[in-house]
Amino acid sequence: MAGRTPEHWMGVALEAAAPHVGRTSPNPPVGCAIVSEDAVIATGAHEKAGAPHAEVDALRKLGMRAEGADLYVTLEPCNHTGKQPPCTDALIAAGLARVFVGSRDPHPLVNGAGIERLRAAGIEVIEGVEETKCTRLIRPFIRAVTRGLPEVTLKLAATLDGRIADTSGEQRWVSGEEARQHGHGLRNASDSILVGVGTVLADNPRLTTRLPDGRKGRDPLRIVVDSRLRTPIDAHLVTAARETPTVLFTCTGNDPARMQALQNHGVELVEVAPNTAGRVDCESMLKELCARGHHTLLCEGGSTLGAHLLRARLVQRVAWYVAPRILGPPHVLAIGEPVGVTGLDQPMSLTHVDVQRLGDDVVILGDVVYGDEEN
Repeated sequence: MAGRTPEHWMGVALEAAAPHVGRTSPNPPVGCAIVSEDAVIATGAHEKAGAPHAEVDALRKLGMRAEGADLYVTLEPCNHTGKQPPCTDALIAAGLARVFVGSRDPHPLVNGAGIERLRAAGIEVIEGVEETKCTRLIRPFIRAVTRGLPEVTLKLAATLDGRIADTSGEQRWVSGEEARQHGHGLRNASDSILVGVGTVLADNPRLTTRLPDGRKGRDPLRIVVDSRLRTPIDAHLVTAARETPTVLFTCTGNDPARMQALQNHGVELVEVAPNTAGRVDCESMLKELCARGHHTLLCEGGSTLGAHLLRARLVQRVAWYVAPRILGPPHVLAIGEPVGVTGLDQPMSLTHVDVQRLGDDVVILGDVVYGDEEN
């Protein structure tokens, strides 16, 4: 094919998917581009669960016909009926010449079946175009399908010496306005947001999304780890629970009257068996959230909870905001408990690192690699 490369056209499909990242759970974000005579004639995207899939979204703009055209899609087309009919049927009926696929779908109902169906119908299928980028786009979906767990991003805002609060426990305004706006962007793209009860007691957060210029974002489901139900009845997360849902994960055996008081405000309580330390078992909590269709979780919750998640190897990404300030001991450290690292020979590290300047602050974004894993 003369003209631009398949990688270029798959890039167009990736761009079509980008605005919908964080909006499609429990489905993955998918983008599509239909190309004819070296030009894009339609693009499509899967915007939310229950909406048309990316391929059908693009084909509808062409009256469901695209004779002789090439279709580029970031994820293998489905070959089963769910909330939408099989995309393979629509692609075959459209008269396409070729289909370029970025990544195979790991879901057992698909996983190669869509590609086989297209080839059986005489459509040439080319796999693996921009596979790394397309696979990265659906990482939370892959983790949910293969592990039954959401992708967890640990967000921390700290001084140069790693402090998140002074001795009074005050945690607000460690970072500047641009960094805080960036953090709200992370909330906007997350299915749920997690804090520990210590953060609720110290900071009384709202955990809502407030985008620049007054733009309305999406409020993620608010999750509190509160093993002994210490969350105050007048906390913002409780009093606004009917407008912005809040779920408290707690251990069994709490005071029934206390439980009822929280439920009367609209708070959902989920009881789980405690771990060996008598706390909520975070892996059990994450599996419950994943089963509810939550594939992305942003943890903003304190030095203890963050350390626990790292120690249990439940964090996949880090967003670490660094403010040009120094507090020094005895002020609160961002990671306040051991995380299972025994020495410099096997530290936790970050890969695919992205460093951004946000006003006077810096944010370091990266994927967590645990000490005995390969980069």
